[in-house]
Amino acid sequence: MIAMVSYNDLIRNCLPEIKEIMPWDLVDRMKENPDLLILDVRESYEFEAMHISASLNVPRGILESACEWDYEDTVPELVTARKREIVVVCRSGNRSILAAYTLKQLGFEHAVSLRTGLRGWNDYEEPLFSSTGGKVDAVIADDFFIAKVRLDQRKPDGKSLLD
Repeated sequence: MIAMVSYNDLIRNCLPEIKEIMPWDLVDRMKENPDLLILDVRESYEFEAMHISASLNVPRGILESACEWDYEDTVPELVTARKREIVVVCRSGNRSILAAYTLKQLGFEHAVSLRTGLRGWNDYEEPLFSSTGGKVDAVIADDFFIAKVRLDQRKPDGKSLLD
């Protein structure tokens, strides 16, 4: 029988297997490696609202099938990127840890996660763009990246992780 773990446990269990980089490291990598693939694993609506320029959106929910040929979700640019340097990004850096771990298991040799996610990218005052190509105001991005947990989503015993 498999022992139950929490979401945070899953992330902690993946951390020893993957590398994380900070937003300033990503800025450097973007300058040094024009072939760098920035893989945004947030949902499509999140990506459309704001993202790093030239990043590729593959929601985490379809990541595994997007990485392989012959699936409805196949993303050829991703399938052929097993030897490329890939920086996986999400909102806060948690989904990207899980996605980078998955990519490693699927044979992607140089996948890392952006620690602090796009929240940290925005805090570092790096640009984000909407799906129309316009630059997103940093204050609007700050508000977008704040977790909005409803009361019905909070732990019933009153001891929420958010307290």
